[in-house]
Amino acid sequence: MKLLMSSDFKASLIDDNLKELCVCLEGPRDTPYEGGLWKVHVELPEQYPYKSPSIGFETKIFHPNIDEQSGSVCLDVINQTWSPMFTITHIFETFIPQLLNYPNAADPLNGDASSLYLSNKALYEDKVRTYVRKYANRSDVLRQFNEEMGLEPDSDDEASGAVGAAHESVSGQAAGEADAVRAEPHGDKGGDGNDVDLDDDLDDDLSSVDMNDDDDLDMDL
Repeated sequence: MKLLMSSDFKASLIDDNLKELCVCLEGPRDTPYEGGLWKVHVELPEQYPYKSPSIGFETKIFHPNIDEQSGSVCLDVINQTWSPMFTITHIFETFIPQLLNYPNAADPLNGDASSLYLSNKALYEDKVRTYVRKYANRSDVLRQFNEEMGLEPDSDDEASGAVGAAHESVSGQAAGEADAVRAEPHGDKGGDGNDVDLDDDLDDDLSSVDMNDDDDLDMDL
């Protein structure tokens, strides 16, 4: 499959681990979350892409379907059955924005948010904005993200290449073990001139993907 690229989030591999990423997610436009920035942890299970990733908000957020304490998210609440055809980019370009915009209050992980959403939507949206101002300040979250990932501020390196490599490498391994859907390769070039070429054999050793610790992963559409 071909990965779609987005300018609404940036991601970095954690310790060069292709199965673990930290993502900075923009709040969807025209929603109470607009203007906020959230750090989201992504962990790919051994069965990925046949099993959905584990998604958890590290930045506090007020939402019926996101546990306020742990930040855990259940992708099933958006009525999507996970498929190997879905990618990490689909999650942050479509699934999570849809979830933030259209909560499923009937199946809550945050009972207080669900009750307020159902009883008084205006007050619910006011509380969401309060959380955005208090916890999801763009400059604070981005600075924390850059510091934790060892990235230079405002650097724009290898966004699509690293996320693509994470998805393609793991899904390629799974597809080699079972006769299943294979990803359509897509190549990209990092800002340091290091090619992450997804046209190569997906079963190549993961060490062939050259990623520097200091590379920021900024999505360009």
